[in-house]
Amino acid sequence: MAGKESRVLVPPVYFLVAFLLMGFFHNVAPGARLLEAPYRYGGIVLMAIAFGLIVWAAALFHRAGTSIRPYLPSTSLVLAGPYRFTRNPMYLGMAGILLGAAVYMGSITPFIVIPAFMALIGERFILPEEEKLEAAFGRAYLDYKARVRRWL
Repeated sequence: MAGKESRVLVPPVYFLVAFLLMGFFHNVAPGARLLEAPYRYGGIVLMAIAFGLIVWAAALFHRAGTSIRPYLPSTSLVLAGPYRFTRNPMYLGMAGILLGAAVYMGSITPFIVIPAFMALIGERFILPEEEKLEAAFGRAYLDYKARVRRWL
């Protein structure tokens, strides 16, 4: 059952739930208003940049011939592009889209979701992925891990 569950509850599902929760909080209990137009439109720019980061990282995985699916084994270690600055640019991109959405919404409560999303992704996906990468690539991954931060 655990294998099947991990295939159903992939990171984009967590992202979608987080995004919907942000909308719920914004509409039901917005709290203080932090940003008004035109400043909140900066959130659109943040979302676009974060989406670009995800696409760039995914393209590098595709070029290297390895899967982005966390439940499949990695066949190569990608160290170029955004991977020089963060070990998890796709997850960082998801968090960036959420940040952009929170800025665009302009109220305080959607921001609560972002650290919770990052903690959950870290626990459910990043830590197990790091263990798999250490087992698969050994010293090369450990050296990379020592050089590059998990998020930023």
